[in-house]
Amino acid sequence: MSDELKSSRRAFLKGGAAATAGIAAAGAAGAAEGPDPLITELQDWASLTGDGVDATPYGLPIEFESDVIRRNVEWLTADTISSINFTPIHALDGTITPQGCAFERHHSGAIELAKEDYRLMINGLVDTPLVFTYADLERFPRENHVYFCECAANTGMEWAGAQLNGAQFTHGMIHNMEYTGVPLRTLLAEAGLPAETAGKWVYVEGADASSNGRSIPMEKALDDVLVAFKANGEALRKEHGYPVRLVVPGWEGNMWVKWLRRVEVMDGPVESREETSKYTDTLEDGTSRKWTWAMDAKSVVTSPSPQAPITHGPGPLVITGLAWSGNGAITRVDVSTDGGMNWTQARLAQPGQKMALSRFYLEIDWDGSEMLLQSRAMDDTGYVQPTKEQLREVRGLNSIYHNNCIQTWWVRETGEAENVEVS
Repeated sequence: MSDELKSSRRAFLKGGAAATAGIAAAGAAGAAEGPDPLITELQDWASLTGDGVDATPYGLPIEFESDVIRRNVEWLTADTISSINFTPIHALDGTITPQGCAFERHHSGAIELAKEDYRLMINGLVDTPLVFTYADLERFPRENHVYFCECAANTGMEWAGAQLNGAQFTHGMIHNMEYTGVPLRTLLAEAGLPAETAGKWVYVEGADASSNGRSIPMEKALDDVLVAFKANGEALRKEHGYPVRLVVPGWEGNMWVKWLRRVEVMDGPVESREETSKYTDTLEDGTSRKWTWAMDAKSVVTSPSPQAPITHGPGPLVITGLAWSGNGAITRVDVSTDGGMNWTQARLAQPGQKMALSRFYLEIDWDGSEMLLQSRAMDDTGYVQPTKEQLREVRGLNSIYHNNCIQTWWVRETGEAENVEVS
């Protein structure tokens, strides 16, 4: 931190101390003479009893945070059965996404499947086809891992230009949770794999009406894929695949099959609808490439942003956001306030974790002038997040998936922000 910024923050804190002493109420709303009644007068919350322990058997957010909710875009899909809603990433801090506001994507609606009715079949090229109940899964050794799940279409509307005004809508098809479950390799070993697994695949399928099947190379299946039944310590939510879903770290969310019912060992991929006509990447020449599973390094400033404007005048400002990579761990994030002409290294809240969100911060002394805010992520493979123009050279304007471009927010002198492009 620069000496000027340290000095500015000391002055800011001294002003706050003066306010508590009743000398002046210095803050975001400006200076006000006289004592602060919220300090000098007895308030209801300090004189009346609150709710009892039986008032909230399952805790919900306080009414003052009722705006921190998932949202959808009405014109993006025809109905809510096969649709998406978005995590309010602009209103969260840290990295763990609460299940109650974590993005969801359905192909035929969220189904109700009781634990007692749950079955998981392992079949195909195995020694002994097996069927597991939920109770069976609970008896296997389990693991806990924090991973992000990102829809391949996250930021997909931005290929042809700045479309959706808000980090929740441009980048909110993502969540980051601690998953508990059994490694898929454990269940495959129980069924007995062929002596030679090289070149083999597994086909995973959901129990909902869409079946949503995807092919996964055996190398990935035996690596870090998890058959999960808990998230953030509690049972999966209905919309997240209760009672059991697949977790495919670092790879596009469509492969994280919910309500997992079948894993078939095969000699090759199935070439299903979700991996041929869908979830392929259109190139500039009109052809499409498939098997682009990994989500490349990406980041976004969540505040300030269109849904999280600056609400105070010039002075200390915390710029914050999220970064992630499906190929490893985030090692660095740079932030630009002038549209990419100059970059400053941000501070990672914690060392990056593989296939998990990283939170970054950059504290600046904002002078009240407009900014073109950007962030640029790097991961431990050496990959650097590209600009939109760099991606368009390969992908053109009509692609959908895997848009990991650098995002720009135009922050005006008023503190309000807008989704824009810079050239």
